[in-house]
Amino acid sequence: MDDDKKVLDVSFWNLRWETHNTGWDIGYPSPPIAEYMNGYPNKQAAILIPGCGNAHEAEYLSDKGFTDITLVDIAPKAVEILKEKFRDNPNINVFLSDFFEFSGSFDVMIEQTFFCTHYPWRREKYSEKAASLLKPGGRLIGVLFASEFGFEGPPFGGTEESYRKIFEPYFEIKKMDDCYNSIPPRAGNELFVELIKK
Repeated sequence: MDDDKKVLDVSFWNLRWETHNTGWDIGYPSPPIAEYMNGYPNKQAAILIPGCGNAHEAEYLSDKGFTDITLVDIAPKAVEILKEKFRDNPNINVFLSDFFEFSGSFDVMIEQTFFCTHYPWRREKYSEKAASLLKPGGRLIGVLFASEFGFEGPPFGGTEESYRKIFEPYFEIKKMDDCYNSIPPRAGNELFVELIKK
């Protein structure tokens, strides 16, 4: 397999969890996502969080009254932790699965440091899969990095221009703006996106 066609697989991510190498985890819900969902009116909406990690957003949403939250992660160790964490929470369901093999029908998909784990060559497939998991008019919301990185990822960066090309075939881009309420280490380097399935 060519280097530009590598996939970061189960063993890669599970090792990160087993060795506590989870530097993407900020320890609390992403402020831009929390603020957006604070204004989302349908508490019964079916919400998907892929590549969910410790799923701080899921806990936040459940506390805010959302009742149908689905978490998906490829790493068995992550899923083991999540199932224990949310074992008594009927609002949150946890699945061990590759995002690209998962199926379902959702009103909202939340993007938080998952898109950036994929090699750029795989991003169009991400966009297509996200659209397939959303109901008509469903929304993909969240944050994306706003610059290229000078190192081999993950994370992999990108630009608004490149993101628009990836998402426009499948989504109406309602919002793709500089994020004003990023966490301090990511200030000035995030875009908030709200994409509506075509």
